[in-house]
Amino acid sequence: MPTRDLVLGLVGSGGDGVITMGEMITQAGAREGLHVIKVESYGPQIRGGESACTVRLSADRIHTEGDLLDVLVAFNWADFRRFGTEMVAAPDAVVFYEALDSDAINEAAVGTKDRSRWIAVPFSQIARESTGGTLGKNIVALGVVSQLFGLPQEPIRRAVRVKFTAKKAEVLASNLRGFEAGVTFAKSVNQDVSDKRISYEPGDPRLVMSGNEAAAVGALHAGCRFFAGYPITPSSEILHFLSEWMPRFGGSVIQTEDELAAIGAVIGASFAGAKAMTATSGPGLALMTEMLGLASQAEVPVVILDVQRVGPSTGIPTKSEQSDLFQALWGTHGDAPRVVIAPADVDDCFHATVAAFNIAERFQIPVIVLSDQYIAQRRVSLPMLRTDHEVEARLVPGQDELQDYKRYSDTPSGVSPMSFPGVVGGEYQTNGLEHNEYGRPTSMHLVHEHMNQKRYRKLLTVRDHYSFVRHHGSEDAEVGILCWGSSKGAVKDAVLRANARGEKVAAFVPQVLYPFPRHEFESFARNVKEFVVIELSYSAQFYKYLRTFLDLPESHTYVHKRSGAKNLTVKEVEDTINGVLKIASMRHRVLV
Repeated sequence: MPTRDLVLGLVGSGGDGVITMGEMITQAGAREGLHVIKVESYGPQIRGGESACTVRLSADRIHTEGDLLDVLVAFNWADFRRFGTEMVAAPDAVVFYEALDSDAINEAAVGTKDRSRWIAVPFSQIARESTGGTLGKNIVALGVVSQLFGLPQEPIRRAVRVKFTAKKAEVLASNLRGFEAGVTFAKSVNQDVSDKRISYEPGDPRLVMSGNEAAAVGALHAGCRFFAGYPITPSSEILHFLSEWMPRFGGSVIQTEDELAAIGAVIGASFAGAKAMTATSGPGLALMTEMLGLASQAEVPVVILDVQRVGPSTGIPTKSEQSDLFQALWGTHGDAPRVVIAPADVDDCFHATVAAFNIAERFQIPVIVLSDQYIAQRRVSLPMLRTDHEVEARLVPGQDELQDYKRYSDTPSGVSPMSFPGVVGGEYQTNGLEHNEYGRPTSMHLVHEHMNQKRYRKLLTVRDHYSFVRHHGSEDAEVGILCWGSSKGAVKDAVLRANARGEKVAAFVPQVLYPFPRHEFESFARNVKEFVVIELSYSAQFYKYLRTFLDLPESHTYVHKRSGAKNLTVKEVEDTINGVLKIASMRHRVLV
């Protein structure tokens, strides 16, 4: 019986082309209208080392790359071992391996059972005979899996042409020969793998994007015309993308010498009237902390996109974790208000970035977009992005306000008109010192108190107008799951499965983390008897943050937290839900 959902895992050494292979499958699937998610994994080396790619194709909507592999292609067992529990095959998986690989592997290490099917393929030999070298073995593997599992072959051939069209004609021709050789070999395979053959109806082509690309497009759509940044994994693609596209929109991009210079340039550009942004990861955000306070004190709009990785220090730059939360929320000296937004998937990276600019410009406040490696670097197929947002502009002074211009006038909303250099009558003094309404430095307690009230007053309006949250599951849930960011995908799948079993479970996923959407949470929690907090932070940062705002009942609140470097799986969320339901049932029986 064919399947509507297929998960492929590809593993090899750097240079084996498994990432290219995954990208071609992704592009071909998207062209056929399939739902596709591709994630990549690398060793910590700058050059060489091992690499892996997981591609999930489905005729139905999907939210994660899948817990288990239906198909595994391993060019090298030594490289496969380095991924440990990240690449886990289903009990009935189909495993392809290099026939000439002398390094044996125990089936238990792959996770397969007696129902698995192991197929030896002389990838290198076929590539040598068909292309003249071994570098084409990934294209040979493409031919094998496309033939056996019903992947769209013509779109894959097109992807091959696109990849090699800039090369010499013989390079393209040899790769196409390698693909056909793989197809031919697959026809000689005598094992039945038809249960893994994907079945679908072709649909309209879909867009393929990563979270970093979506955030960059969102910045352009929101009117960003200045970007300054320093390359740092896993956010560098934003700098790369905008360096190509920003000039086409009349904007400027600067690669600075470090993160301090980047945030300084962004504050300067925004002060001069341009919508401006930078992107970084945890170590870079740490360096930006002092300048973040300057933007807050001077009330200059800035957007900072932090793509989290495993820390602390250099940590694991190529893996994901949710451990920058405290830094984003509280990383400051003094009282420095900011807004923190957390996108939960690739599509969300676009919309969250637009919202970040709207909030920053409307309220003249720093906004941190807290993404992570998992959603920033994974690639998914999407319908065309919705671009009907209302794009906000900052409040500028009118002619009457320029007669006696008070840059920091203490208004009911906390937002005061902001002029630009060169505006006659709009000149004002500003720096990092506390100041009065005119911007003149002061050390008076009373003025400092009033200005703090003014700056923090903005957050009340942000909370009332931008407290976007997601609610998945039962409307009358008795078990409520609280999570944020990229944890949403696995949590949503687990919740929907629980609902299908008749269990009253729901998830509450805030996008605006600070200021926290307390009113929406109170509505969600009205019938909830047991709370579950799920996060990829060993120190449970999200749970501890929630406790600062919410009175979560300690005896009825459970925390599933662990370190990152492995993406959250649907199974571990399901296991957590089942455990909580069991405890709740036992407690109910005791009370009865």
